[in-house]
Amino acid sequence: MCTGIRFTSTSGSMYFGRNLDWTQGYGERVVVTPPAAEVPAAFDRPSDLDSAHAHTVIGMGIVAGGVPLYFDCGNDAGLAVAGLNFPQSARYAAHACSQPDAVNVAAYEFPFWIARNFSSLDEVRRALSKTTVVAKPVSSDLPVANLHWIVADATGSIVVECLEDGLKVWENDVDVLTNEPDFGWQRTNLRNYLVLTDAEPATATWDKAQLAPFGSGMGMQGIPGDYSGPARFVKAAFVNSHYPVQESEAANVSRLFRTLGAVAVPMGAARMADGSSEITLYTSCFSAETLTYYHATYDEPGIRAYPLSACDVSGSEPFFAPAA
Repeated sequence: MCTGIRFTSTSGSMYFGRNLDWTQGYGERVVVTPPAAEVPAAFDRPSDLDSAHAHTVIGMGIVAGGVPLYFDCGNDAGLAVAGLNFPQSARYAAHACSQPDAVNVAAYEFPFWIARNFSSLDEVRRALSKTTVVAKPVSSDLPVANLHWIVADATGSIVVECLEDGLKVWENDVDVLTNEPDFGWQRTNLRNYLVLTDAEPATATWDKAQLAPFGSGMGMQGIPGDYSGPARFVKAAFVNSHYPVQESEAANVSRLFRTLGAVAVPMGAARMADGSSEITLYTSCFSAETLTYYHATYDEPGIRAYPLSACDVSGSEPFFAPAA
């Protein structure tokens, strides 16, 4: 499973990141795709930007057959996207749409398509009104993953889900995404926790008894503490919305890792049906302020930085980024 969040600094710059929770990695690394990269598309899309106008993309993923398969990424315009597991509800189109103005995108290329072609959330919203996400695998060795996506810039975020009744775009006013159920259910479920507060409860009077709180933090009594999608959604939404707005790059990166740390999965707490343990394999952060990608892994929790400014993006192929 996974958790994604977004917030802005005092200057309005966006920070975006996610936990990737699973039982095993896929050899993922920080991948940079230059604007001039000739990446094979799953479908003919005349509206895609050419190499002279496409965005540089940086994020975590693998490269298969020259195609960057991003788990999450950001671009040089400050737009970011992440795919999160959505195994029960995702329903992609079985075939490409044949309407004259249709835009067909394979599920595997969705994050890269977003980051390579668009500069803002408004552009993405307009494009999605004509988009069909198709269940086409990148190869016979890599089956189609059932995902939904959070897309964000400095103005806000949206959630994109392919459901039984078609593609749905949700406005995400809490800037959080986890997994099942769908975003609409998760957002409604927050109303069960509207009494939560970061304040220390007042002393209560029960007849002759005066009941004082043990200390700070008791206003959060009732917040779920398990690692399910609904529980992580509630906790991440609460922590993200109550964390004080920060000014510096270092403070904002720390905010992101601390917030996602509140819902990180330790080994042994989430056992799968086959007996394996799901853990938070990595946590990432994309800074639209400095165009830097940060990440830390379960076994190496020190945060590493990958500034886009340190990368030579004049080439024509995706490449693995060096850490600063």
